[in-house]
Amino acid sequence: MYADRTDRALDLLELLELAWHDTYGEVTPPEEVIDDILLLSEGNLRLLIRWARLAVTDWRDVRLAADAARNGS
Repeated sequence: MYADRTDRALDLLELLELAWHDTYGEVTPPEEVIDDILLLSEGNLRLLIRWARLAVTDWRDVRLAADAARNGS
């Protein structure tokens, strides 16, 4: 997963936590949001960036996309 870019993926997840706190006032995103982001990223750093950004903007869109992916839609 994320090949040789594991350190970059971890840095991005840290930035996600900081942005989440600033946006929602919660210390970290719910575990379900992280799971959705990781599922949708498919091990691709560019997709991880896209879905992490969208999660901060509106996590419900990420949830809908993840649900669709889980259901094969």
